[in-house]
Amino acid sequence: MAKRTIDQVDVQGQRIFMRVDFNVPLQGDQITDDRRIRSALPSIESVLERGGRVILASHLGRPGGNGYEAEYSLEPCAKRLAELLGDKARGGVKFPSHDCVDGAATAAVGMLADGECLLLENLRFHTAEKKNTPDFAARLAEYADIYCNNAFGTCHRAHASMVGVPAAMKGKPKVCGSLVEKEITYLSDALQDPARPFVVVLGGAKVSDKLPAIEHLIPKADAILIGGAMAYTFLKAQGTKIGTSRVEEDRLEDARRIVEKAAEGDCELIIPTDHVCSTTFDEKTGNNKTFKGDIGDGYMGLDIGPDSAAAYDKAIRAAKTIVWNGPMGVFEWSLFAIGTRHVAESIAAATDAGATTIVGGGDSAAAAEQMGFAERMSHISTGGGASLEMLSGKRFESVDLLDDA
Repeated sequence: MAKRTIDQVDVQGQRIFMRVDFNVPLQGDQITDDRRIRSALPSIESVLERGGRVILASHLGRPGGNGYEAEYSLEPCAKRLAELLGDKARGGVKFPSHDCVDGAATAAVGMLADGECLLLENLRFHTAEKKNTPDFAARLAEYADIYCNNAFGTCHRAHASMVGVPAAMKGKPKVCGSLVEKEITYLSDALQDPARPFVVVLGGAKVSDKLPAIEHLIPKADAILIGGAMAYTFLKAQGTKIGTSRVEEDRLEDARRIVEKAAEGDCELIIPTDHVCSTTFDEKTGNNKTFKGDIGDGYMGLDIGPDSAAAYDKAIRAAKTIVWNGPMGVFEWSLFAIGTRHVAESIAAATDAGATTIVGGGDSAAAAEQMGFAERMSHISTGGGASLEMLSGKRFESVDLLDDA
């Protein structure tokens, strides 16, 4: 799936429309985690250093789409990006308007000089972004000479800035940034022929969220380790008592089918055998107890137990390729974060021993970062939903529209 990259085109004097993912967490106007902005820097800096004119576009949060909403403004991102770029961006990072396609924004784009950078306001202040309205896409496309997709977190979305703009830029270069290039290398190309043993660790709340990935990966993986609340749907499907644990009743038959499919092939499906439980979904008020096998009445599973963690550790440390998407429990609460911590530590140790380790975005990335293991993983994806869909074998129109290498 090799695609032409921004580093392979001449950008001197050219205007580059670069779709980035600056959908960062905010408290008021303060960014609490700037990892997505930092991840976009290499391609932005590459263009600026080579005399290109950078037009950055992103969404932030979920505004109503009927115009400017202060709480979803990208202005804090413009300020943080200016701090990170320093003097690499001539004149700092321009933030011309509270509308990405009004007269002020258009004029600012027209006045950009070589080595200068601006950030457009939140694309989703217009409903046309999510609807991929042709007129809106065409207005954005008029800004630039080159299109660059550097926003893996939204690659699975058929929005105007992801598919409408490159489709409208007929005859012009359409390339990927280094962030998207890296994601494709790890999440697609590296898994075509993984070094073995190939182990997949899947957690999180819902079987339904992970079902396409599980079905796609069973023929490829040597083992799939299941954790999180989704494990209780599998356990109930096999006749284990799960107390008041979360279960998707409408997915029990799917879970049985997955177990049978894994048994028919060469993939070992490993499900927790013990569980850290509580009588309430609360970190402090419930009665906590660890169960082996059946879970007692009135108790819900909130983390994998020590026996399961040890079994997962053994499988992970023996692997040569590891994919992790989803926590093992309610990792935000210290009492139920132990299983996720064990998995993260095991994956870090496997990486140290030479394994290729790929962490899906979202909660898995947050856990790895929070627990101090992120620097010891081969790759941490910037897109939770996008990484899961790519692991499910889906193609992205936004990537297919880019020029082949």
